[in-house]
Amino acid sequence: MAAREYEKKTEEFILPILERLGFELWDVEYVKEGKEHYLRAYIDKEGGITINDCVAVSREMNEILDREDYIPEEYIFEVSSPGLDRPLKKDRDFSRSIGKRVEIHTYRALDGQKDFSGELVSYDADRITIKEEETQQVFERKDIAQIRLEVVL
Repeated sequence: MAAREYEKKTEEFILPILERLGFELWDVEYVKEGKEHYLRAYIDKEGGITINDCVAVSREMNEILDREDYIPEEYIFEVSSPGLDRPLKKDRDFSRSIGKRVEIHTYRALDGQKDFSGELVSYDADRITIKEEETQQVFERKDIAQIRLEVVL
């Protein structure tokens, strides 16, 4: 199985746990960092995730991961919050972020800059639209290196 398949299978197992607890799945990733492999689940809920929430989900998932044993190599399983500056990756991330401020970093300079911020107005498969004051700016998704929620302190 490839990393995407591990992530998909993990989503299938973790979603019922999260639904029962009233949490949302933000993302699942299977990555290699140095010599270690990590299977990470990022979860969220209204008001934010606590360490106790992460522990509860981790305990239940560890039982399933041990029983199902679908990842042959050794790995570390982690459950955490996606953080305040969470990247937007999937359509559901974009839909729940409409009206919120985002930061966009592009691969190449557009009008002499690579970093933009504004309120997320709309998105589709090809474009992201943000608004700063009264000006809207449209970005091609292929030009965006990263888009994430803006942290306002």
